[in-house]
Amino acid sequence: MKKSFYSHGKLLFTAEYLVLDGACALAIPTKKGQWLLIEESDVPQIIWKSFDQEGNCWFEANLIAEDNTFKQIQNNIEENDISTTLIAILTAAKELNPNFLSSGKGYRVESRLEFHRQWGLGSSSTLINNIAQWAKVDAFTLLEKSFGGSGYDIACAQHDSPILYKRTEGKPIIKTANFNPSFKENLFFIHLNKKQDSKASIKHYQSLPLKDFDNAETTVNEITSKILDCTTLAKFNTLIDLHEEIISKIIKTPTIKSILFSDYPGSIKSLGGWGGDFVLVTGNSSEMSYFKEKGYTTIIPYKEMILE
Repeated sequence: MKKSFYSHGKLLFTAEYLVLDGACALAIPTKKGQWLLIEESDVPQIIWKSFDQEGNCWFEANLIAEDNTFKQIQNNIEENDISTTLIAILTAAKELNPNFLSSGKGYRVESRLEFHRQWGLGSSSTLINNIAQWAKVDAFTLLEKSFGGSGYDIACAQHDSPILYKRTEGKPIIKTANFNPSFKENLFFIHLNKKQDSKASIKHYQSLPLKDFDNAETTVNEITSKILDCTTLAKFNTLIDLHEEIISKIIKTPTIKSILFSDYPGSIKSLGGWGGDFVLVTGNSSEMSYFKEKGYTTIIPYKEMILE
């Protein structure tokens, strides 16, 4: 018996960091995501293989259930954070549903990414959401018990259109957002050639004083609302520039534009943890040569990235 599960990747357009404390964020699923393919096996083990976007196996492990947790018995690469993280997610899923993987059956499992795993589009969140579907548990609870974070990425994994996401004490508030900019041909996503550590970004933010949070939350919520109603690129540029200034002051970190691209005429906005992954850039296709000349060659137009 074969099963398959799928989850979309994610980009956080507004309220990065502040979304952790309840700010309303505009988040957008990406066209590319991750599959989880499961087939029962006669061998009483979980034979796990992870494949990248080119079909290359980059991780594999054989796991067995042991005292309500999982133990790795062999793999083709040395013990690392990947296997530790996978075991933590599976163990948390079993805590939430004790019947999960309790039949004594074995499984061959394949996770297949559609995007480059260094892109920061949600290789962890799509995996967690897929495992939650397999285990029949709540994905937000599974995230909280395993990886942590605001949960906006789980919401994106489950939706096929832009959303407004607000973290609360109970279940998050998720609403479909009407974000379909008329100037989308002037929006590009550029990878900064490095992957940002989400856990490290969260830890840094949570170490900061929150004395300016309330004012920042109010302003960022207003910016998010105005972005949804925005009809011109000039206004959009003004809004995302203001957003960058606010977050820069909160996290005490210079903007990416000021560090790397200060002479670029358009606007540049970080998406998620600052310092890596993708940034949103405004301009026209010919202006993207500015970034190519600086060695940033992964440039994806809006229509190719965003699920519409």
